[in-house]
Amino acid sequence: MSSPYTGQCFCRAVEIRVSGEPNAMGYCHCRSCRSWSGGPVNAFTLWSPEAVQVTKGKEDIATYHKTDLSHRQFCRLCGGHLMTTHPSLQMIDVFSATIPGFTFVPQVHVNYAETVLPMRDGLPKLKDFPAEFGGSGETVPE
Repeated sequence: MSSPYTGQCFCRAVEIRVSGEPNAMGYCHCRSCRSWSGGPVNAFTLWSPEAVQVTKGKEDIATYHKTDLSHRQFCRLCGGHLMTTHPSLQMIDVFSATIPGFTFVPQVHVNYAETVLPMRDGLPKLKDFPAEFGGSGETVPE
């Protein structure tokens, strides 16, 4: 993958740039991500904070956090979802749809026990999160 990649919100008021390689990519099936994304699954790319930069419109970013685990950021002008900061993981989830030129290569499904859209793709399906992120690390069958 070449980098950096630039993405933006729906109205293009906010631009972000990611550089280097993500720490992980995959799908989250939890109810919170489904509700926030408006879809049956959320495609995530997890980056180190220093790899993510807001290059335009920082003043137009609003944040909502229902829990301390996820600080969801969006454009306050158009409502376009941008990224989610995970302070306890020290990573930022930049939604794959936010960086259209980036090649999304999923590696894992998390929170698959909550899925509403079963996916048969041969990737590991974790019941919740990997053990190193505070989950059980348990896999569930496709």
